[in-house]
Amino acid sequence: MGQVTVNLNGHHYTIGCADGDEGRLKVLAGDLDERMTTLVGAVGQVGDARLLVMLSLLLLDEMEEVRGGSSPAPRTDDAAASAIESLAARMETLAERLEAT
Repeated sequence: MGQVTVNLNGHHYTIGCADGDEGRLKVLAGDLDERMTTLVGAVGQVGDARLLVMLSLLLLDEMEEVRGGSSPAPRTDDAAASAIESLAARMETLAERLEAT
């Protein structure tokens, strides 16, 4: 099993991958870091977990546009905010676990 150390928002993460996938993973991580840098420029340093949640939502939105599919029924602002807060809490827990290793 291969391993790659990637840099996102100034933090280094070692990620396991299939042998031979290291190069592709580095390219993807580089793209992700560029997008995160752009996001930080727009919203500031709001914490890695929240940045990852926001970036994930932006990427999913892009995927939906590329697919040309219909998106789910729009949520109310309160429901969307609640969903984002829940995702942020889950991402913070995951980030804490990663930092502990």
